[in-house]
Amino acid sequence: IKNKKQKRSQTERGRGRSSSLPTKTLNPSPTKPPPPSSSGGGASHRQPTHQAKMPLGQRAGDKSDSRYCGVEVLDFPAGDGLPAVLTHSLSSAFDFLLAPLVDPDYRPTPGAVLPVAASDLVLSPSQWSSHIVGKISEWIDLDSEDEQLRLDSELTLKQEIAWATHLSLQACVIPPPKRSTCANYARVVNNILQGLTNMQLWLRIPLEKSESMDEDHDKVNNNNPTSETVDSWEWWNSFRLLCEHSSQLYVALDILSSLPSMNSLGRWFGEPVRAAILQTDAFLTNARGYPCLSKRHQTLLTGFFNHSVQVIISGRSNHNVSQVSEGVLSRDENHTEDTPTQHALSPYLDYMAYLYQRMDPLPEQERFEINYRDFLQSPLQPLMDNLEAQTYETFEKDTVKYTQYQRAIAKALVDKVSDDEVSTTRTVLMVVGAGRGPLVRASLQAAEETGRMLKVYAVEKNPNAVITLHSLIKLEGWESMVTIISSDMRCWDAPEKADILVSELLGSFGDNELSPECLDGAQRFLKPDGISIPSSYTSFIQPVTASKLHNDIKAHKDIAHFETAYVVKLHRVARLAPPQEVFSFAHPNFSPKATNQRYTKLQFELPQDTGSCLVHGFAGYFDAVLYKDVHLGIEPNTCTPNMFSWFPIFFPLRKPIYVPSESPIEVHFWRCCGATKVSVVSIAVDPLINESLSAVISGVVRVGSGGSVSIPDP
Repeated sequence: IKNKKQKRSQTERGRGRSSSLPTKTLNPSPTKPPPPSSSGGGASHRQPTHQAKMPLGQRAGDKSDSRYCGVEVLDFPAGDGLPAVLTHSLSSAFDFLLAPLVDPDYRPTPGAVLPVAASDLVLSPSQWSSHIVGKISEWIDLDSEDEQLRLDSELTLKQEIAWATHLSLQACVIPPPKRSTCANYARVVNNILQGLTNMQLWLRIPLEKSESMDEDHDKVNNNNPTSETVDSWEWWNSFRLLCEHSSQLYVALDILSSLPSMNSLGRWFGEPVRAAILQTDAFLTNARGYPCLSKRHQTLLTGFFNHSVQVIISGRSNHNVSQVSEGVLSRDENHTEDTPTQHALSPYLDYMAYLYQRMDPLPEQERFEINYRDFLQSPLQPLMDNLEAQTYETFEKDTVKYTQYQRAIAKALVDKVSDDEVSTTRTVLMVVGAGRGPLVRASLQAAEETGRMLKVYAVEKNPNAVITLHSLIKLEGWESMVTIISSDMRCWDAPEKADILVSELLGSFGDNELSPECLDGAQRFLKPDGISIPSSYTSFIQPVTASKLHNDIKAHKDIAHFETAYVVKLHRVARLAPPQEVFSFAHPNFSPKATNQRYTKLQFELPQDTGSCLVHGFAGYFDAVLYKDVHLGIEPNTCTPNMFSWFPIFFPLRKPIYVPSESPIEVHFWRCCGATKVSVVSIAVDPLINESLSAVISGVVRVGSGGSVSIPDP
């Protein structure tokens, strides 16, 4: 359950990450408050005492709250029943309750006292906050044609939310819409959200099938050809649009026995899902009589574990399993006959623990990057800004990247100098943008590996990095092989032409750090048959659902942030279609007609069984050919393993685009070059209005992100 939310700083910059871990006050996953102190104050009859959290298991690197499982209370606990239910559940290794706050038979009447489940005195404030998620009455129907029911529903909803706020609950689950038209319900909830500060509302949505499964297709066609399919995502989308994408509105998905296709399920990973309410009816029975889940359910739950979604088990026990725990979550290893029987749903909890514990541990790289998940950073502009020592140090730790560079340089040296010329030919290599020297080191190691003689010019404009370069050269004894040039590459006059030009100017989108402009200016150093490393690079984009990123940008309440491209470790996103190529650049390019301006139009086709979706923006990647068959990149299909210098880039849309089922997504990308600025402009065409470029003029197109990079004077 999530702690208080605070606005994050957007001052971090990074090509892939900043030099230090960001302070993530707005976490990608809910976090539990610390254990309460004993000074809760008040009545001595408060029960139960606070108990330590019992995770589903230990998984290296995973500190998210998906490790903790809750249970839904189906029966209304009157009087002192709630403390007893909580004590029993906690002792059975459940971590929190989804519990009704008010008697479900209650209807508002003049002068009536709200019949709450329990006084606020029976639990301490920290126990209410840590272990109780409120469940709003399910009879509420704010879109009913019955006016009295509609009015009673609105009053009761407001009363129950007010009581939950008084209890300091961190979340309440509100019932699903009763019908597809939910305008009044959404209006009231949106009004409530405006007044909430520390509490979230989780809209309960049944995860219903959006299409017939293969095994059901013939049945539908033969028995009920006129039946309409239901896509519960549409309910959620309509509701959150009417609530103006509130950052305090989340989803609690009811997981039923039947599931949609994996493509349809994938949409939810980009939505703000906080809980998966797993019905006991969804479980199968294994050979030993214990509950288990289908492969599709297992895959879905594993995905939720990876996305910080907490599981809540709901329903009556359908498995007659001995109450003496054989599971992995028993708190008391010295079980005796006097020990209270475990919770009726403990076998289901044990199965959740089994699923969690069999997951692979997070890789070391993922553990290092976990604090960067969905954290927005402005891309580096090394041509304009001088990088700090911490930033250099972070990038220099990426040994995979420099190994690839060393391989490429070694191949280029062998191609330039034959074995017969090794003793007589010295290759001239220029490192433009040498930084603190990692490419210089990679070049000299490649020369040693291949037995070639090398003369290196290290060109660097950052005077502070130049100081480090001089120290490195002296320390390594490279004075006879390396010449340091403290100058901007664009205004340096080289004393001789280079055989090989090496640079490290690639951004997350390939060209977004002005690599084309820099290398076009530096290629005058190259001989006509010279080699550029990298020799080419291509950018890619794909449409994504990214509700969290959209809300983080929207929180700034201005257009400027929506016109910024961000570097971000994408996590809570749904990738809706495979990436496609955008721009390509090759070096050297001696053509007199060469230009770095680009335009491309792309059309993305979503898998047929995906259903409708909401596009919040486009994820961008690059793939670079360093030399011949040596490449590096972050494009998902060809990404270089264990390389962490670059995170993807995110191009947000000012207004998310609703894409109906089986409709294409059309996007136009321009790279516009001026004397002092290079801009990338994207326009995504709304498929509901117009699919032609002429729609841009009429304003019906959702103008996307435009990122610009200024070109400073040399």
